[in-house]
Amino acid sequence: MKLLFAPVSIVSGLIAGVLGRKVFARVWAVVDKEDPPKPDHRLVSWPKLLGALALEGAVFRLVKGAVDHASRGGFAKLTGKWPGEEAPEPEAK
Repeated sequence: MKLLFAPVSIVSGLIAGVLGRKVFARVWAVVDKEDPPKPDHRLVSWPKLLGALALEGAVFRLVKGAVDHASRGGFAKLTGKWPGEEAPEPEAK
């Protein structure tokens, strides 16, 4: 099943990257009118840089998780098999 899902996973990862960039750009526009700072910018404050990086990471993780779950759902509808675990493993006590 992993082999069949691999191309779907690659394409959904690319889609998630594009969507993540667009969502982050819109969210950042609400936070600040300037473009988000990048680590290679010399004249940027640490709080603004770290805030931008944290927000970007959170947005990308959210979008990637949502796209991945949706692509697995679509794959399961087409094949009848879920490509992955059914549920998280219970914690050992």
